[in-house]
Amino acid sequence: MTAALTLQDVACTFTDKHNPGQRYTAVKDVTLTVGAGEFVSVVGPTGCGKSTLLNVGAGLLTPSTGSVTVFGEPLKGINKRAGYMFQAESLMPWRTALANVMAGLEFHGVPLAQARTQAEEWLRRVGLGGFGDRFPHQMSGGMRKRVSLAQTLVLDPDIILMDEPFSALDIQTRQLMENELLALWQAKKKAVLFITHDLDEAIAMSDRVVVLSAGPGSHPIGDFVIDIERPRDVAEVKMTPRFIALHKAIWSVLREEVLKGYQQQLQAA
Repeated sequence: MTAALTLQDVACTFTDKHNPGQRYTAVKDVTLTVGAGEFVSVVGPTGCGKSTLLNVGAGLLTPSTGSVTVFGEPLKGINKRAGYMFQAESLMPWRTALANVMAGLEFHGVPLAQARTQAEEWLRRVGLGGFGDRFPHQMSGGMRKRVSLAQTLVLDPDIILMDEPFSALDIQTRQLMENELLALWQAKKKAVLFITHDLDEAIAMSDRVVVLSAGPGSHPIGDFVIDIERPRDVAEVKMTPRFIALHKAIWSVLREEVLKGYQQQLQAA
């Protein structure tokens, strides 16, 4: 079966904003595949280029070398088969929850009545059926994330790209959102590339976890199959022997890279 998203021998080199005459390589020699219907998480130290890879997959960033294919076709420009859920707040503050979810559909030329119907349905799916008239400032952080999730999924993308979408939430709300996402994913089985700093989150949610080395020149140093039965509850699964064993195995690879990344941050400061 053709992979949904393939990054082959990708490298990204940038000009150093603090030293314009210098260049640095954020990621190099990255080969990463996400199968159709597969949930893949990428973990690694702070500053290792995880979000850079997501931007490459979205078509927001052209790699310096290497190639990107989407369902076997070379990616040219924006990845129109992908939906992107950002880490930062992405809702338009002047639009209601319903209008925010409708925005992408309107942009794609969907008739207004149809866009409203689809947006209302997705707000119901994420548990906000009665909150369509709320503005972002009238909603909690968890509610805003639910709207963002509906905003991404209403377009029915074949690939979902997620950049630490729940990192700002408290632990209880975060677990609720993680389970919500897993339930929606289980129903539709889209390809997901999920970026996170949280190893527990990565193991609990994924089919595979890819570990990146510390930068500069980050590259994959581990690819672990998460052979835990689905469906999963993200809180309960963490107490199972297999979860604990996988955590130990992945952390043994990740730990040294996290320490390297931390030392690099100290030196930079």
